Amino acid sequence: MSCTICGLPALDLSKLGRKLRNGARLMIGQGDYEAYAAHRRENHPDEPAMTREEFFLERQASRFGEGGRRALRCC
Repeated sequence: MSCTICGLPALDLSKLGRKLRNGARLMIGQGDYEAYAAHRRENHPDEPAMTREEFFLERQASRFGEGGRRALRCC
């Protein structure tokens, strides 16, 4: 649908909100669980996927360098 005055596409606020939320999560090192789950279903259907909590903890460990991992830092 587009605006009748200017002809530009209508703004989908729910889609915009999802994109902003996902972008903010990626900026702080928290990946998108839904994208991860979809990737696992499509590319690795015979392998188990992490739960949402396991995914969160794995991303957190990766971000802060827990378990012997090197942390992603700017300096």
